[in-house]
Amino acid sequence: MKTINILGCGRVGCTLGYLWRDKEVFAIQDVLNTTMGSTRQAIQFVGAGRAVSQIEDMQPADVWLIAVPDSQIAATAKLLARYLSGNKPAIVFHCSGALAAEVMSPLRALSCKIASAHCILSFSDPSSAIHQFIGTPCALEGDVDAKQTLQTAFEAIGANCFNLDAKDKVRYHAAAVFATNFLPVLQVVASDLWSSTGMPKELIAPLNVSLLNKAVQNITSQGATKALTGPAARGDIDLVSLQGKAVTEWDEQAGIAYAALSQLAMRVAKNGTILK
Repeated sequence: MKTINILGCGRVGCTLGYLWRDKEVFAIQDVLNTTMGSTRQAIQFVGAGRAVSQIEDMQPADVWLIAVPDSQIAATAKLLARYLSGNKPAIVFHCSGALAAEVMSPLRALSCKIASAHCILSFSDPSSAIHQFIGTPCALEGDVDAKQTLQTAFEAIGANCFNLDAKDKVRYHAAAVFATNFLPVLQVVASDLWSSTGMPKELIAPLNVSLLNKAVQNITSQGATKALTGPAARGDIDLVSLQGKAVTEWDEQAGIAYAALSQLAMRVAKNGTILK
């Protein structure tokens, strides 16, 4: 069984570490977080691993996972490259959806194989994510040898892997943002807008939940195009204009979002796609 070290064992690292340990895919070896307390918590969740306080204390491993925030990946890769200099080359990968493997290029200079592996799943709660993981699409990008190893590892825990070109990663990740990250924002906008009209606060949250659940049910049963409703979908340009003005007077950014989303809704209603 290949060994793996984890740099930055947060929500993603904990989820993957738990699943790989549970399915006996990797032997979880050393784990390094920013604090020893968080490292011990991660190891407790994963159910395996050795807590270390600095990279110099980590043992050699077959595979290294860099699961730190995107802004820290390049710096972490440089740090790891200094540590691995003179050691046996390894497979190193990160889990960013937007950044390519090339951000870790100092490691390639040491003959390490580098890659990125991004799973399209909400990791907000690792305890939930481990139960939701099966069937999750996983985009692989980078060196061929590294991708082959990662495909085997991710498919062993239920992922559906596919190859992605580095040049397409930013648009690919933007799609995931549209699919999930903006939903909470839209819920807050709707809640604040209702509140501004004097609607009783105790009615707002249940109404949001009810409408959201019904929308999801319609999308999954009918498809997004057929589930589309509202004035833009009906082509009621006058009402769209009237509502857009009212929302803009309330909040300029919300008004801009309303106008842009209404234009997209019209294109979807007309063509079944936003592509012209």
